[in-house]
Amino acid sequence: MAEPLITEGVAEYHVPGLSAPSKTWYKIVGNLREASTQAPLIILHGGPGCSHNYLLPFADLAKRYSVPCIFYDQIGNGNSTHLRERNGDREFWTVELFRKELDNLIDHLDLRTGNGFDILGHSWGGMLGSAYATTRPKGLRRLVIANSPASMELWVEGIVKLLDKLPPGVAKTIRDCEEKKDFESKAYTDAIDIVYKKHLCRIEPWPPEVHSALEALTGDPTVYGTMNGPSEITITGTLRGWTVIDQLHKIEVPTLAFHGSEDEAQDVAVEPFFWHIPKAKWTTFQDASHFSHLEKREQVMKLVGDFLIGK
Repeated sequence: MAEPLITEGVAEYHVPGLSAPSKTWYKIVGNLREASTQAPLIILHGGPGCSHNYLLPFADLAKRYSVPCIFYDQIGNGNSTHLRERNGDREFWTVELFRKELDNLIDHLDLRTGNGFDILGHSWGGMLGSAYATTRPKGLRRLVIANSPASMELWVEGIVKLLDKLPPGVAKTIRDCEEKKDFESKAYTDAIDIVYKKHLCRIEPWPPEVHSALEALTGDPTVYGTMNGPSEITITGTLRGWTVIDQLHKIEVPTLAFHGSEDEAQDVAVEPFFWHIPKAKWTTFQDASHFSHLEKREQVMKLVGDFLIGK
């Protein structure tokens, strides 16, 4: 089987209040214009503040299912425009900013006609993807929500239960540091590392994709720090009260939600997608965590690929 075509490009994104256009970098694996291909899949990375790299295994779908995969780095991240001068600007870094960026990319690539397009969002990307789908955008065919919560309140509820199952002292250390706002200490980072090895990615040692995701967050913490907070466990940013639950009934397209049994996104955070989206499926991968696509790569690709082609 021939290797899929790979192309890269940049879409200019005009953001009100900025003196110059931002640039949204993207990579396409597959041929958007080939008649025999399926509808393209736009892949939304997590964080907010990561980059596309850790989701590249989804390029398997281009080889196995002829699904062109569009990876991109959201502004503030990866190969796209960084805006460190906006660090801490809670009015600037909003879900709406990234929703409009996604709209802009779709129009730049002219995806609204023909086969249309599908969306897969991981973690924060699934939050963004689900919020986007509630607007019923022209051209959207199917939605995949990977390891994402329907509300941050429910995310935190699930996290609290996970912390209570950890070795004695870990949860106490995290809570003590949260109370003191001591997020740079070795005690806090060591405790978070224990959580991540159980609930972020359970592969030992961590594969390069995990390191890539975390390095993106620390390399430029502007977006993550402003919207999320110091870690996956401590939510202090603008997303703290975020929810899409009351809007989920507006999603008309077939939707697949999946996560891992040991995921940071626990059942309580994922199940609203199943109950409130009219055409929803929900799968849990046992003994998998937040990076299910790395831990259960073959199973995840089959689940997603079959869903996208309507099997």
